[in-house]
Amino acid sequence: MSFTVAIIGRPNVGKSTLFNRLVGKKLALVDDQPGVTRDRRAGEARLGDLNFTVIDTAGLEGGGVETLSGRMRAQTEAAIEDADAIFFVVDARVGVTPEDRHFAALARRAGKPLILIANKAEGKAGEAGAYESFALGLGDPVPLSAEHGEGFAELYSALLAALPDATALAEDEAEEGRRLVLADDEDGSELDPSKPLRIAVVGRPNAGKSTLINRLLGEERLLTGPEAGVTRDSIGVEHFWPKGARELKIFDTAGLRKRAKVEGKLEKLAAADALRAVKFAEVVVVLLDATIPFEKQDLTIVDLVAREGRAPVIGLNKWDLIEDKGPKLIELREEADRLLPQTRGVAVVPVSGATGQGVDALIEAAIKAHEVWNKRISTARLNRWLEGALEQNPPPAVAGRRIKIRYVTQPKARPPHFVVFGNQLDELPASYQRYLVNGLRQTFDLPGTPIRVTLKQGDNPYAGKKRR
Repeated sequence: MSFTVAIIGRPNVGKSTLFNRLVGKKLALVDDQPGVTRDRRAGEARLGDLNFTVIDTAGLEGGGVETLSGRMRAQTEAAIEDADAIFFVVDARVGVTPEDRHFAALARRAGKPLILIANKAEGKAGEAGAYESFALGLGDPVPLSAEHGEGFAELYSALLAALPDATALAEDEAEEGRRLVLADDEDGSELDPSKPLRIAVVGRPNAGKSTLINRLLGEERLLTGPEAGVTRDSIGVEHFWPKGARELKIFDTAGLRKRAKVEGKLEKLAAADALRAVKFAEVVVVLLDATIPFEKQDLTIVDLVAREGRAPVIGLNKWDLIEDKGPKLIELREEADRLLPQTRGVAVVPVSGATGQGVDALIEAAIKAHEVWNKRISTARLNRWLEGALEQNPPPAVAGRRIKIRYVTQPKARPPHFVVFGNQLDELPASYQRYLVNGLRQTFDLPGTPIRVTLKQGDNPYAGKKRR
């Protein structure tokens, strides 16, 4: 039987460090600065022979409902509501604070099984704070050091006592649970509609990424607000899209600014996490602000997606603010092809996170882009095309000798990768390579997706020998 545990506590007590330790990966951003985590993040945790879902949450802070801290607290309360049990974390080196006492009362009212964790309890200084946490009235604290991996045997025992029914798995069930965790490694080697389609949503700060994803999910799952840079962690949420009967895993990411404008360690960590989400995704939706589209940073982000070999889709958010929508959309699609020749034909979809307009069309475009990204073309068809392309526009001559292209094949997809064989291909001009790429894109219907071309030539047995 699976169960869910929410990690809560005031800022900077080590919740994200504990989360990373339980999931066995550095998924959540960690820094000495308080308040790094804002959204709630779920991960598959392993503790001994127990496999369960753990939720990292924002630090509990006071503040009005409309403030950023108030919206963060609402996300934490939603995580508590969804959880079967709670890890309430305090800082053993600081001791019990008034904030701890206030939020302990909130956790107690939730009526869920609760385990009190005194984190940072290594050494004598932490031991005293661990004893002090008895005063919260939440039961015996579990002294722990999430950073150094100490005290997890005691946490395991406490979890067994808190959730006896959920943790009492039969041996065969436990073995199957372990097998399922190990089998969940998606290598993405083939197009399989039964696997969740991984979509990352990226863009400049305040482009409306989190608002758009919330609209798709139909709930306030992600923290939003008028402030730029609200999102820090790259949060993955699973969603079943009923219209196409497709499982999706959508990643919300931090806004990407110019490297020169990135300030502080925390923003650098958030940007690195966003780039990791791009590498992990199959389709990347680059969300633009339709009122100021195709800024230099927008073009840089699309180029990054293409260089990473991911299938791009451009979303024009805040479309509800645009007048003369028809002519404007034609203009922006032409602009995309002109400014982004490396992704010529990329889908440009008008959407509105505020009203929900175009959200289904955006997902349809993502699924279509994924199909193109996985496309394979037979060698026979490729070489029939090559014959006509060479006849229409032969390669140029170099030093009096014409470059010979003999044949082409596609060894792999994701993205489509073609290998061209011939002689003197190291002299083939970049302009002719673009001619071949554009021909492949147009003939075999490969709009928007990055196309890789590798040139291979046979070894010259007389190279390096003197002529007699």
